[in-house]
Amino acid sequence: MAEQRHIRAQRARAQAIGGGVRCGGVVEVLERVVGVQAQDPASAALGVRARSVGLTAGDVRRAVEDRTAVRGWFMRGTLHLVAASDVRRLLGLLGPVFLRSGERRLRELGLDPKLCARAERVIGLAIAADGPLTRAELTDRLGGIGVPTQGQAAFHLIRRSALAGQICYGPEGDGPAAKARFALLDAWLPADGRKAWEDEAAVVELAHRYRAGYGPAEAQDFATWSGLSMSVAKRAWAAADTHGEEEDAAEEGDVRLLPAYDNYLTAYRSRELSVPAAHEPRVWPGGGQIRASIVVDGWAVGTWSRGGVKGAAGVMVSPFGALSAGVEDGVAAEAADIDRFLARG
Repeated sequence: MAEQRHIRAQRARAQAIGGGVRCGGVVEVLERVVGVQAQDPASAALGVRARSVGLTAGDVRRAVEDRTAVRGWFMRGTLHLVAASDVRRLLGLLGPVFLRSGERRLRELGLDPKLCARAERVIGLAIAADGPLTRAELTDRLGGIGVPTQGQAAFHLIRRSALAGQICYGPEGDGPAAKARFALLDAWLPADGRKAWEDEAAVVELAHRYRAGYGPAEAQDFATWSGLSMSVAKRAWAAADTHGEEEDAAEEGDVRLLPAYDNYLTAYRSRELSVPAAHEPRVWPGGGQIRASIVVDGWAVGTWSRGGVKGAAGVMVSPFGALSAGVEDGVAAEAADIDRFLARG
């Protein structure tokens, strides 16, 4: 048990959610954890907040507008917000993996290779002609070549173009009803001249960064987090440098309010070091949901939410059991910081 607590404290420190560690800027957070989960942009911003000090939701938005952070499909083929400097390297390594694994779903949707290739050309030409376009606008253009505009067909074709490095999420526009728009990757994020990861070295580099930002961990955890096959993950794991992984860390009562789908809850094969087994259904209720959680030194002690009947500082908490006075104070401080973060967005 003591060993598990020590490993958990090390992981929390590595991810900048424990041990008093916080980053100073958006890009610093993203580089440390190789990107934050971003199915929901608001949750992604809160994931940055939980690992930093003094930032606002506006800072995260400006990082996207300034093109120092980019939202796209990376680890596990899911949406992440990553540092712009990592986009092409991650796509070069992971894009082909998830393009291959997505072929079956495309066939199930009745999208043959010829139509997929034609769709890629239509998407590129449409954005080149009319500037960044929303998903709905691209869906309408794809409908013109026979792609069903209802259901998931158009979405999978848009995602395919992003994984292929043709497009990426770009500007969100202005106003409360603004929607994310897709831009041409080469126009939105010109190549920066950085040396590309090459072949096996690419996987080793990613394994090294995972070990630094998530360890202590094992090859199986790296495979779970990245979406790479176990055989590939194991080879890279064995070759990756372990320097910086085994920092000493002790429990300090460090409280963080993590958003829904946070990296910490998705980055390992097993949940036993992060969430009490008896309360797993409260964090993972089913249907692909992962609820916002209260963690102390990396150990989940409850869930939280905003909206509805407001609690202190606009955050409602649902603890798994009685919280100590110190943890309650930590929750109150985090809740107040969430209000500050969002109010200055």
